[in-house]
Amino acid sequence: MSTIRVAATFGTRATEARIAPYERALNDAGMEPVRNPKSLHSLHGLLLSGGSDINPVHYGQTRIRESDTPDDERDVLELRLLQEALDADLPVFAICRGLQVLNVALHGTLIQDLDSRDVHRQKPGNADPGKHPSAHRVWVAPDTRLAKIVGAGGLDVNSRHHQAIENLGKGLAVSAISEDGVIEGIEKPAAAFVVAVQWHPEDRVLVSAADRKLFEAFAAAIASSLAGHRAAPRPSS
Repeated sequence: MSTIRVAATFGTRATEARIAPYERALNDAGMEPVRNPKSLHSLHGLLLSGGSDINPVHYGQTRIRESDTPDDERDVLELRLLQEALDADLPVFAICRGLQVLNVALHGTLIQDLDSRDVHRQKPGNADPGKHPSAHRVWVAPDTRLAKIVGAGGLDVNSRHHQAIENLGKGLAVSAISEDGVIEGIEKPAAAFVVAVQWHPEDRVLVSAADRKLFEAFAAAIASSLAGHRAAPRPSS
């Protein structure tokens, strides 16, 4: 089987320590990450990672004091790559900020600062790579792609965000919600594989089978997409 190569976006401010868990999780699931490519040419999928807040200009709002200083270069790159992936129906896996980018790209809006932000901050504890503790519980909706991957019902997740979805983007469905009503998972049912979670599965792959399965499902979706392209009949000359 050919190497599965995926675009993995990290922006201009990410440290090697922040990047490493994503790349390890991708590698462990059989994927080769390509950092911040300019296009998806010759790549097979897109991972949108966590990071700083999206510039609210992209969803028609003015930045409030609690929002991070925008990384405009990253916003532009990720929105362009995501549109490219959606147009080509390439598998997309979006994490934390990535979930928010997906929502904004499809004309949704964000809450810039959650009232319940303390619920969604990572609790102190074992922060060894791949072994982060859970922060709270989410409920995974049945009959969703996410449920097929990790199972429906309660799921303990880690967390570190202060923004969240306000209005859901077009064509998206909610797949998970937290105890305080925050949307924690979304997906695009009409796409081959567009799955997004608000938590950080890359930080729990060594202690959570569900989080490992997310990366494995992403790899499986890419393999299926590649197999489909190889099997498609070529037009006659």
